[in-house]
Amino acid sequence: MARIGIIGSAGRMGQALAQAIGAAGHDVAGGVDKGDDIARLAAVSDVLVDFSSPHALEANLDAALAAGVPILVGTTGLEERHHWLCDTAAETVAVLQTGNTSLGVTLLAHLVREAAARLGEDWDIEIAETHHRMKVDAPSGTALLLGEAAAAGRGIDLAVHAVRGRDGMTGARESGDIGFAALRGGSVAGDHTVHFLGEHERLSLSHLAENRRIFAKGAVRAAQWLVGKPAGRYVMAEVLGL
Repeated sequence: MARIGIIGSAGRMGQALAQAIGAAGHDVAGGVDKGDDIARLAAVSDVLVDFSSPHALEANLDAALAAGVPILVGTTGLEERHHWLCDTAAETVAVLQTGNTSLGVTLLAHLVREAAARLGEDWDIEIAETHHRMKVDAPSGTALLLGEAAAAGRGIDLAVHAVRGRDGMTGARESGDIGFAALRGGSVAGDHTVHFLGEHERLSLSHLAENRRIFAKGAVRAAQWLVGKPAGRYVMAEVLGL
């Protein structure tokens, strides 16, 4: 049984986490939101789970470091500096950072990497995602996670090959590009499809999230797995033994 501290407890994911923690037989060590004392929560937690905002990440990592507790970072919209902060913190405590805590998406990313590695470069890769109208970042963290998986399978740098928007006379598609398309509307929890498009055939790998409880359930499993791990940077695939 683990004592799990929730950062961003008043948000929709924070509330779903509290329910999932109890359902899994663990304890909610407490919850904090903007302006609350994160250090106090870290001191009474076995592990922290952060679904707050990129702006709060540095303070949250500092609190985990000061208390010597592992932290799962599920916040999306992170930039290069945020990943550097996670890398630095991982020298002292266990840090698992992911764009999606769903176990299904974790397996999907594994399949995408395998498909990208085995299909030829003449197969084009396009990633389409749909989210609710309130989502503020695009492409989604999950879409980027899947893009990284595809790029890793191809042995290329996603930052160089990503195409995040097409408008007007864009010209023909460049070989090796990984395209992203983002749709927003309604109350969609999160749909993601990775299309592999070859000559005269297509392969599509999809994950459809019907309720955000799946993210909370996966986050709880990952948080429990993280307890007791040595300092280092971890990913969701390791939780499933992939």
